[in-house]
Amino acid sequence: MKYILLHGMGQNASSWDKTISFLPDNTEAVCPELSDFFTEGNCHYNELYGAFCDYCNNFSEPLNLCGLSLGAVLALNYAIDFPQKVNSLILIAPQYDMPKFLLKVQNVLFKFMPESQFKDIGFTKKDFITLTNSMADMDLTSGLDKVTCPVLVLCGEKDNINKKEAVMLTERLPNAKFDTVSNSGHEVNIDNPQGLAKALEGHKWI
Repeated sequence: MKYILLHGMGQNASSWDKTISFLPDNTEAVCPELSDFFTEGNCHYNELYGAFCDYCNNFSEPLNLCGLSLGAVLALNYAIDFPQKVNSLILIAPQYDMPKFLLKVQNVLFKFMPESQFKDIGFTKKDFITLTNSMADMDLTSGLDKVTCPVLVLCGEKDNINKKEAVMLTERLPNAKFDTVSNSGHEVNIDNPQGLAKALEGHKWI
Protein backbone atom coordinates (compact mmCIF):
# COMPACT_ATOMS: atom_id res chain seq x y z
CA MET A 1 0.00 0.00 0.00
CA LYS A 2 1.34 3.40 -1.00
CA TYR A 3 2.01 6.22 1.43
CA ILE A 4 2.14 9.56 -0.37
CA LEU A 5 3.62 12.51 1.53
CA LEU A 6 2.73 15.95 0.21
CA HIS A 7 4.82 18.95 1.20
CA GLY A 8 3.60 22.44 1.94
CA MET A 9 4.03 25.69 0.07
CA GLY A 10 7.56 26.95 0.59
CA GLN A 11 8.85 23.39 0.96
CA ASN A 12 9.96 20.66 -1.42
CA ALA A 13 9.93 16.86 -1.39
CA SER A 14 13.12 16.70 0.68
CA SER A 15 11.26 18.39 3.55
CA TRP A 16 10.00 14.89 4.42
CA ASP A 17 13.43 13.24 4.55
CA LYS A 18 13.91 13.44 8.33
CA THR A 19 10.35 12.28 9.06
CA ILE A 20 10.83 9.26 6.79
CA SER A 21 14.09 8.42 8.56
CA PHE A 22 12.11 7.87 11.78
CA LEU A 23 9.48 5.61 10.15
CA PRO A 24 9.79 1.80 10.01
CA ASP A 25 12.24 0.59 7.35
CA ASN A 26 9.52 -1.22 5.43
CA THR A 27 7.46 1.93 4.90
CA GLU A 28 6.83 2.47 1.19
CA ALA A 29 6.62 6.27 1.06
CA VAL A 30 6.78 8.49 -2.00
CA CYS A 31 7.14 12.27 -1.91
CA PRO A 32 6.17 13.95 -5.17
CA GLU A 33 7.58 17.36 -5.99
CA LEU A 34 4.50 19.59 -6.28
CA SER A 35 6.29 21.98 -8.63
CA ASP A 36 6.36 19.12 -11.18
CA PHE A 37 2.57 19.27 -11.40
CA PHE A 38 2.37 22.59 -13.24
CA THR A 39 4.17 24.59 -15.90
CA GLU A 40 5.99 27.77 -14.95
CA GLY A 41 3.83 30.83 -15.46
CA ASN A 42 0.60 28.85 -15.21
CA CYS A 43 0.55 27.95 -11.53
CA HIS A 44 -3.18 27.81 -10.85
CA TYR A 45 -4.64 25.51 -8.22
CA ASN A 46 -6.91 23.74 -10.73
CA GLU A 47 -3.93 22.83 -12.88
CA LEU A 48 -1.94 21.65 -9.87
CA TYR A 49 -4.87 19.62 -8.56
CA GLY A 50 -5.68 18.09 -11.95
CA ALA A 51 -2.10 16.87 -12.38
CA PHE A 52 -2.09 15.55 -8.81
CA CYS A 53 -5.27 13.57 -9.50
CA ASP A 54 -3.69 12.04 -12.60
CA TYR A 55 -0.66 11.09 -10.50
CA CYS A 56 -2.77 9.40 -7.80
CA ASN A 57 -5.08 7.67 -10.26
CA ASN A 58 -2.12 5.87 -11.80
CA PHE A 59 -1.87 3.77 -8.63
CA SER A 60 -4.15 0.75 -8.66
CA GLU A 61 -4.22 0.21 -4.89
CA PRO A 62 -5.91 2.42 -2.25
CA LEU A 63 -3.68 5.27 -1.08
CA ASN A 64 -2.68 6.66 2.28
CA LEU A 65 -2.26 10.40 1.83
CA CYS A 66 -0.43 12.68 4.25
CA GLY A 67 -0.22 16.37 3.44
CA LEU A 68 0.94 19.53 5.16
CA SER A 69 -0.74 22.88 4.46
CA LEU A 70 -1.07 23.02 0.65
CA GLY A 71 -0.42 19.28 0.60
CA ALA A 72 -3.28 18.80 3.07
CA VAL A 73 -5.64 20.78 0.83
CA LEU A 74 -4.72 18.60 -2.14
CA ALA A 75 -5.15 15.39 -0.12
CA LEU A 76 -8.53 16.44 1.27
CA ASN A 77 -9.76 17.61 -2.13
CA TYR A 78 -8.76 14.26 -3.66
CA ALA A 79 -10.46 12.27 -0.89
CA ILE A 80 -13.68 14.18 -1.55
CA ASP A 81 -13.58 13.55 -5.30
CA PHE A 82 -12.21 9.98 -5.18
CA PRO A 83 -13.22 8.50 -1.79
CA GLN A 84 -12.89 4.95 -3.11
CA LYS A 85 -9.20 5.57 -3.85
CA VAL A 86 -8.21 6.69 -0.35
CA ASN A 87 -7.53 4.28 2.50
CA SER A 88 -6.60 6.92 5.10
CA LEU A 89 -5.74 10.60 5.45
CA ILE A 90 -3.37 12.56 7.64
CA LEU A 91 -3.94 16.29 7.32
CA ILE A 92 -1.39 18.61 8.92
CA ALA A 93 -2.37 22.27 9.42
CA PRO A 94 -5.21 21.90 6.91
CA GLN A 95 -7.60 24.52 5.57
CA TYR A 96 -10.93 23.59 4.00
CA ASP A 97 -12.49 27.06 3.68
CA MET A 98 -9.67 29.26 2.50
CA PRO A 99 -8.87 32.23 4.78
CA LYS A 100 -8.91 35.11 2.29
CA PHE A 101 -7.27 37.60 4.64
CA LEU A 102 -4.42 35.23 5.49
CA LEU A 103 -3.79 34.56 1.79
CA LYS A 104 -3.65 38.29 1.10
CA VAL A 105 -1.11 38.76 3.90
CA GLN A 106 0.99 35.93 2.47
CA ASN A 107 0.97 37.55 -0.95
CA VAL A 108 2.16 40.85 0.48
CA LEU A 109 5.02 39.04 2.20
CA PHE A 110 5.91 37.18 -1.00
CA LYS A 111 6.15 40.45 -2.94
CA PHE A 112 8.87 41.72 -0.61
CA MET A 113 10.90 38.50 -0.63
CA PRO A 114 13.87 38.23 -3.03
CA GLU A 115 13.46 35.86 -5.96
CA SER A 116 16.45 33.84 -4.73
CA GLN A 117 14.43 32.54 -1.77
CA PHE A 118 12.12 30.67 -4.14
CA LYS A 119 14.87 29.00 -6.18
CA ASP A 120 15.26 25.76 -4.21
CA ILE A 121 11.55 24.92 -4.09
CA GLY A 122 10.72 25.00 -7.79
CA PHE A 123 8.36 27.97 -7.61
CA THR A 124 9.01 31.51 -8.79
CA LYS A 125 7.71 34.45 -6.80
CA LYS A 126 5.06 35.00 -9.47
CA ASP A 127 4.03 31.32 -9.23
CA PHE A 128 3.49 31.66 -5.48
CA ILE A 129 1.31 34.73 -5.85
CA THR A 130 -0.68 33.23 -8.73
CA LEU A 131 -1.30 30.02 -6.79
CA THR A 132 -2.49 31.71 -3.61
CA ASN A 133 -4.76 34.02 -5.60
CA SER A 134 -6.29 31.05 -7.42
CA MET A 135 -7.15 29.41 -4.06
CA ALA A 136 -8.81 32.44 -2.47
CA ASP A 137 -12.39 31.34 -3.18
CA MET A 138 -11.96 27.65 -2.40
CA ASP A 139 -14.41 26.08 0.04
CA LEU A 140 -14.50 22.29 0.44
CA THR A 141 -17.15 22.29 3.18
CA SER A 142 -19.96 20.80 1.09
CA GLY A 143 -17.93 17.69 0.25
CA LEU A 144 -16.58 16.81 3.69
CA ASP A 145 -19.27 14.20 4.37
CA LYS A 146 -17.92 12.15 1.45
CA VAL A 147 -14.66 11.50 3.32
CA THR A 148 -15.44 8.33 5.28
CA CYS A 149 -11.92 6.90 5.61
CA PRO A 150 -10.00 7.28 8.91
CA VAL A 151 -8.55 10.79 9.20
CA LEU A 152 -5.93 12.11 11.60
CA VAL A 153 -5.85 15.91 11.73
CA LEU A 154 -2.61 17.27 13.16
CA CYS A 155 -1.26 20.67 14.08
CA GLY A 156 1.97 21.84 15.63
CA GLU A 157 1.28 22.87 19.22
CA LYS A 158 2.61 26.36 18.43
CA ASP A 159 0.67 26.75 15.17
CA ASN A 160 -2.03 28.98 16.61
CA ILE A 161 -3.04 30.35 13.20
CA ASN A 162 -4.22 26.97 11.89
CA LYS A 163 -5.23 25.11 15.06
CA LYS A 164 -8.80 26.43 15.28
CA GLU A 165 -9.52 25.53 11.67
CA ALA A 166 -7.99 22.08 12.17
CA VAL A 167 -10.25 21.37 15.15
CA MET A 168 -13.31 22.58 13.21
CA LEU A 169 -12.41 20.30 10.31
CA THR A 170 -12.08 17.33 12.66
CA GLU A 171 -15.58 17.98 13.99
CA ARG A 172 -17.02 18.10 10.47
CA LEU A 173 -15.45 14.88 9.19
CA PRO A 174 -17.33 11.61 9.88
CA ASN A 175 -14.31 9.56 11.02
CA ALA A 176 -11.60 11.92 12.26
CA LYS A 177 -9.57 12.67 15.36
CA PHE A 178 -7.35 15.63 16.24
CA ASP A 179 -3.93 15.76 17.87
CA THR A 180 -1.01 18.14 18.22
CA VAL A 181 2.71 17.58 17.73
CA SER A 182 4.84 19.04 20.51
CA ASN A 183 7.70 21.47 20.02
CA SER A 184 6.58 22.48 16.54
CA GLY A 185 4.96 25.30 14.67
CA HIS A 186 3.42 25.20 11.20
CA GLU A 187 6.13 23.11 9.52
CA VAL A 188 5.82 20.03 11.70
CA ASN A 189 7.90 17.88 9.35
CA ILE A 190 10.81 20.31 9.80
CA ASP A 191 10.35 21.33 13.45
CA ASN A 192 9.77 17.90 14.98
CA PRO A 193 10.09 15.09 12.42
CA GLN A 194 10.52 12.43 15.10
CA GLY A 195 7.36 13.57 16.89
CA LEU A 196 5.48 13.57 13.61
CA ALA A 197 6.67 10.06 12.77
CA LYS A 198 5.51 8.90 16.20
CA ALA A 199 2.06 10.44 15.57
CA LEU A 200 1.83 8.67 12.20
CA GLU A 201 2.62 5.30 13.78
CA GLY A 202 0.18 5.94 16.62
CA HIS A 203 -2.56 6.43 14.04
CA LYS A 204 -1.83 2.90 12.77
CA TRP A 205 -1.27 4.56 9.41
CA ILE A 206 2.00 2.70 9.02
